[in-house]
Amino acid sequence: MTTDLAKWAKSKGVKYFMISYTDLFGAQRAKLVPQQAIAEMSVEGAGFAGFATWLDLTPAHPDLMAIPDASSVIQLPWKPEVAWVAARSTMEGQLVKQAPRNVLEHVVAEAAKDGLRVKTGVEPEFFLLTADGTQISDPYDTAVKPCYDQQAVMRRYDVIAEVCDHMLALGWDAYQNDHEDAVGQFEMNWKYDDALQTADKHSFFKFMMKSVAEKHGLRATFMPKPFPGLTGSGCHAHISVWSPDGKTNAFADPSRDLHLSDQGRHFLGGIMRHASALAAICNPTVNSYKRINAPRTSSGATWAPNTVTWTGNNRTHMVRVPGPGRFELRLPDGAANPYLLQAVIIAAGLDGVRTKADPGKRHDIDMYQMGHTVKGAPKLPLNLLDALREFDRDKTLKSMLGDEFSTAYLTLKHKEWHSYTAHFTQWERDTTLDI
Repeated sequence: MTTDLAKWAKSKGVKYFMISYTDLFGAQRAKLVPQQAIAEMSVEGAGFAGFATWLDLTPAHPDLMAIPDASSVIQLPWKPEVAWVAARSTMEGQLVKQAPRNVLEHVVAEAAKDGLRVKTGVEPEFFLLTADGTQISDPYDTAVKPCYDQQAVMRRYDVIAEVCDHMLALGWDAYQNDHEDAVGQFEMNWKYDDALQTADKHSFFKFMMKSVAEKHGLRATFMPKPFPGLTGSGCHAHISVWSPDGKTNAFADPSRDLHLSDQGRHFLGGIMRHASALAAICNPTVNSYKRINAPRTSSGATWAPNTVTWTGNNRTHMVRVPGPGRFELRLPDGAANPYLLQAVIIAAGLDGVRTKADPGKRHDIDMYQMGHTVKGAPKLPLNLLDALREFDRDKTLKSMLGDEFSTAYLTLKHKEWHSYTAHFTQWERDTTLDI
């Protein structure tokens, strides 16, 4: 672990640090700090006006001090004189409990008390658009079924390969990149890690992807559903729990169904129990619900869930168990806050382990074709307001994430919903003007 950022900077030729924190809406906030000042900043932190970002604070609050966590530092591969470092948000010497990275660290510590070391991987999907964000950047990317299109991925080789080269240089063990199911859509994968490290990498990946795309005159977006009729961008999460030393997969048991241990089933049971509330964080925008409740897309399938069900290796369910010792949560989308996504997964799963939750019946059907035959499985929320109400009703999940965070998140997200409902749309004019 890096402990002295000043010495590290001199050894790496770093001139500036981006001391960064992520707010409740997933926006990354940073101050650019010269390396000559990093020793002082490492103790006192960089000062921010929290109200100026998406945190539930007022202009009267004292400075939010972002204290860099040296273990997270990453030298920007595309601009080596700058380094990014994630920060712990504090105020008057105390942790800001609503700050997403602090929430995740708290939940990770709670899981550790029960001997659970959660490791996760994410599969971020994104679109590469023209610089103005209005259309797909590749005019030849028009196939009805564009998934894995080798010509299309090679036409964007310059961007994809550059980012993959950066991940390899950073030691992330990047292992595959592909064109996804919508025109203009891609996915890049790297190896799973402890939940906090995955969240830091996920956060940095979004920053890196956007930066490299801009360098090439394009715009990268992780918006869940930027185009009607096209498959939306998910952010599937792969989850496993290990022994405290990280050597033994506690979810793997060859003697059990799908090779998923009893502890793994209980963790999954927690995910299933809290699924409707999870949507408020896994699908945090108005636009998110145009992905998980979408009609059939032009490719033939949405690849997104709409019902709380689980299965084996079957992509039409909310959770699938694709192999021994892990499962995949297919609920999250590209707008999910990297830190809150990990925190809510761990909180729900930890509750499941503590209460020995039963995940319920496994369904091995095509949910897109036969979902109507499943009785008793809850439908996922139809919109952001329904999801927020589900989260607000889930007292256990709110408590595990922290009451201060939960109150702040609900406050700001309800304001966002009210802003949306106050917005007049062309649809309203088209359907109501003649009444």
